[in-house]
Amino acid sequence: MKEYPQLKLSNQLCFPLYAVSKEIVRAYTPLLKPLDLTYTQYIVMMALWEVKRATVSELGKMLYLDSGTLTPVLKKMEKKGLLARERDTIDERRLFVSLTSEGEAMQEKAADIPALMSECFDISEDDAKTLHNLLQKVLKTF
Repeated sequence: MKEYPQLKLSNQLCFPLYAVSKEIVRAYTPLLKPLDLTYTQYIVMMALWEVKRATVSELGKMLYLDSGTLTPVLKKMEKKGLLARERDTIDERRLFVSLTSEGEAMQEKAADIPALMSECFDISEDDAKTLHNLLQKVLKTF
């Protein structure tokens, strides 16, 4: 049988990215449990802590999520009282999302999570910055 080195798992860039992403989300789980958030809900909260108010479309672009994924997440978060969704009065197709006071208050409870997560990685701060920059460069291609 002919060998195809380009198909070896160990030669793929996509596989370690996939595996690391999965493991990172798993490592976040116990840190997010006290906040009653999933990882996807957490990144929505981080985006809203940063911008305060955005359309669903803008959030989707920020988080690389389509509306089919984002809409049910936002509905659950609204039921939890973390955010409010409201139609644009000028263009009813646009749906705005903003934090409630409870959602804003959660930011203080989440403030230590990035430092706790950084303890999970055995890489230097410089390597972490380099990796972040490389991943941002890759994301810009999509």
